[in-house]
Amino acid sequence: MSKKSRSKLWFLVHGWLALPIWFFVLIVCVTGTLAVVSQEIVWLANPQMRASQPSDDAPRLNYDQIVAAMHKAEPDLIVDSLNRPDESHFALDAGVTYPDGRAVTVYVNPYTGAIQGSAPPFNFQAFTRALHGWWLVPFTNGYSWGWYLVSFLSLPMLASLVTGLVVYKRFWKGFLRPTLRIRHGARIFWGDLHRLSGIWSIWFIAVISITAVWFLIEAFLFDNQISISTEPVEAVVPRASVPLTADGSPAPRISLDAAIQRARDSIPGLEESFVSLPDNAYSYLSVGGRSGYPLMFQTANINPYTGEVAATRLLSDRSALEFVTESMRPLHTGDFGGIWIKLIWFFFGLLLSMMVLSGLLIWTKRTALATANALKRSHKAPSAQAATSMHTPKVSQ
Repeated sequence: MSKKSRSKLWFLVHGWLALPIWFFVLIVCVTGTLAVVSQEIVWLANPQMRASQPSDDAPRLNYDQIVAAMHKAEPDLIVDSLNRPDESHFALDAGVTYPDGRAVTVYVNPYTGAIQGSAPPFNFQAFTRALHGWWLVPFTNGYSWGWYLVSFLSLPMLASLVTGLVVYKRFWKGFLRPTLRIRHGARIFWGDLHRLSGIWSIWFIAVISITAVWFLIEAFLFDNQISISTEPVEAVVPRASVPLTADGSPAPRISLDAAIQRARDSIPGLEESFVSLPDNAYSYLSVGGRSGYPLMFQTANINPYTGEVAATRLLSDRSALEFVTESMRPLHTGDFGGIWIKLIWFFFGLLLSMMVLSGLLIWTKRTALATANALKRSHKAPSAQAATSMHTPKVSQ
């Protein structure tokens, strides 16, 4: 096969990877792009999620003051956890339990401690992530088949990236001389847009497809009871260490801010993102957040009575495999550096969606025609050979 024929073959392979499956890929790309900023979209639509500052110089309350304000408003409320979103304009998410047994998440103003409303169990953010991640197929026994279907799309996406780089020779020239012709017809415009989007999105496509491959592996490992985790079994406060009171009332505990300070002393540079309060008399108080490496959380379990740091889960405690795999989800979603990282992921998500759409149009107008022509040539070749043999005079014996 000549070099030119091999090039055409690679082009046809790249084109046929854009079969109708790419309509599904397009939907997944669009929903994934929306999922990146879905929290911000809900914030725009729901004032209860906003951290409204009562005055320009109003300071943010510490965790103890927030819990005190919540108990003042609702004395029987049990606060289970406090979660601080990355963006300061978001209200705190607090997991609470009401006297009637209802466990819900409420939005708490970090400046006043006021409970601004309850989070719905299923909102636009949850919808877009569920639609993108597992096509809304419920999890009944392990991972849903929707999860497998969506994550399997990473394989043709990765293959399309590789074949695309093979097809478009010297693709790096697109960085130096980007071309987008808008006055030469629809075919040329969509072709230029497809190439230009692909060139500038190489790193993003690689990140998205490789992390999605891991999601496929993760589901397979879980459903086959294979674990790669080195995290130890959750410890409990020793019974002998739990102080007793004469009247049977709960023993006094250290303040949340004191616990956070102990965690910071144990984990240098810790920026706490969540605090989980003890569930019972034998549970530790847990403080976690990012430190140094933004893709992973580090945590400290603290004795709620003495303030002693009983256990930590640091970056160095992970195996090399865990270090890589735990980084996959934030790399896939862009949820690790605040609003600016999300906007970058959103922009390249739009670019990827446009590239898939343009690829579909190119496939419709070019690849189908090229394939039809190739089939015609393949049919003509045997016919021409047969005709030649018929007109060749036989040599007499």
